[in-house]
Amino acid sequence: MASTTIEVTRPIRPGAKKKVPKMGTFIMAVLILFFGFYVVYPILLIFVQSFNVAGVIAGEYSFSFDNWRKAFAEPGILESLGNTVLVFASYTAVSFPLAVVIAWLLARTKMRWSRGLEFMFWVSFMLPNLTTTIGWTLLLDPYFGFINVLAQKLPFVNGPLFNIYSVEGIVFAHLMANALSQKVMLLTPAFRNMNITLEEAGRISGAGSLKTMMRITLPVMVPAMVVVFMLNLVRMFNSFEIEQILGTPIRFYVYSTRIYELVRHTEPPAYGQATALASLTLLIILAIIPLQRWLLGRRQYTTISGNYKPGVTDLGLLQPVAFGLVLFIVAMLTIVPVLTLLGGSFMTRAGFFQATPTYTLGHWKMVLSDPIFFRALKTTFILAITTAIVSPVIFSMIAYILVRKKWPGNATLDSIFWFSAGIPGMLSGLGLLWVIVGTPGLSWLFGTIWILIIVTVLQGKLTAVQMFKSSFLQMGQDMEEAARTSGASWTYAYFRIWLPLIAPTLVLIGILNFTLAAGATSSVILLASRDTITLSLLALEYMTSAAGSSREVAGIISLFVVAMTTGLALVARWFGFQIGVKSR
Repeated sequence: MASTTIEVTRPIRPGAKKKVPKMGTFIMAVLILFFGFYVVYPILLIFVQSFNVAGVIAGEYSFSFDNWRKAFAEPGILESLGNTVLVFASYTAVSFPLAVVIAWLLARTKMRWSRGLEFMFWVSFMLPNLTTTIGWTLLLDPYFGFINVLAQKLPFVNGPLFNIYSVEGIVFAHLMANALSQKVMLLTPAFRNMNITLEEAGRISGAGSLKTMMRITLPVMVPAMVVVFMLNLVRMFNSFEIEQILGTPIRFYVYSTRIYELVRHTEPPAYGQATALASLTLLIILAIIPLQRWLLGRRQYTTISGNYKPGVTDLGLLQPVAFGLVLFIVAMLTIVPVLTLLGGSFMTRAGFFQATPTYTLGHWKMVLSDPIFFRALKTTFILAITTAIVSPVIFSMIAYILVRKKWPGNATLDSIFWFSAGIPGMLSGLGLLWVIVGTPGLSWLFGTIWILIIVTVLQGKLTAVQMFKSSFLQMGQDMEEAARTSGASWTYAYFRIWLPLIAPTLVLIGILNFTLAAGATSSVILLASRDTITLSLLALEYMTSAAGSSREVAGIISLFVVAMTTGLALVARWFGFQIGVKSR
């Protein structure tokens, strides 16, 4: 008896369509591919090129461990990594406890003008490292520094008191740049949000202000301090300008200046050793980033609760002393280096009071008649303005997607941003150099304004995305739901509802990214050409030149950078109060 098999198929519904990816999946895929290409691909290329002993620039490949052997064989290569850690550990050991004390004084004591002093630390942070370094070089140079020259007039002084061209000078320059101000900026709001009832309980038990701070305030703030420390730890390898100016004359190299030396000042360029050193640095960074994210993800602490009570402590007779200390530090960070640059720019040779004539306008005439200066000014202005306008819009939309949209790939995109935070500017620039040179159709980007715009727009991506995410997380979804009910798309809701609400944050991110773009050096120095040199690169070039009057000219150029950044900061700060949601 034969058996018959009948195949039953499900009827196709009329009008049914094949399942296609949603628009959100497509958008997320584009974002991951773009940022992955920009962040991950250059890093992978550095690893690959570190084993390539053939023609890196010519696109030839022959793999072996020779580059790594040379890197380990030359003490100067590995020594540069040790110097990087040494400098970071030295200025962190000083800046971190000092920043904790200053943040506590500003937030937890009856400090006069505390808000204004806190804003001055923001001003210090916005001053380019190059500017403060040149200013303090004019003050502490062992031969012509203002302080050393004046000290020679004292009867008991024989020889220079200070030498900024030293490891100690490099550490001091970092403290006067943003190593201290950045920590104060991050810690002060956390101290201000602490509930004063915890400290009141300590005083009721008979503890004084100092004991209360040591036994109650600081232990409660440990999680916040860990966050700040880890955020700075991943940026250990970001420094370049200070070590290039102060370390190169004494043959003291950190990893970034060593890579620059190998690529730009070695004949023939030692690309293989540079990529091997970059790969060693990346291995260290790749070990730090997961540790940082693990510690940040474990933080659970409460400083504001339902019975939150703000308040400050009166230090009594010590309050004026504390005020004077903070005021002195603020002056050292901001006023002193800028005034030094301004005064030195009018001297025939800064620090040579015996020169005839002592004062001159020659340096200003030289700068203002130099076509390269105006070309650099134009490039810097284009980069800074484009970055200030484009980056807040782009990263606010990405933050909106990460917070409001549950699209596949959100976690991957967020991880790419976190990973990018640990990649120093020099490594990013080196990786992009290999991408441009080694990828068909991209070589035309080298030395153009377009690659510099891409770099400056994207270099502040993590900070921008995280700040916008915080803003969106604080806002309810009921307004957007109402817009959707009325038939509005998510793009319409974003531009008509969310954008006005986050306007102050947009202004803040625009200011920060404008400052970063105007002062960028390590991230663009390997990608810029003579036609696209920026003011910061031009000032760095003059500062490391042996030609006469180069330091005075570098100081004048850096003053233009200061004028651009502080001028925009003041205008944008006023503009920020005029937009957004206002209370009546």
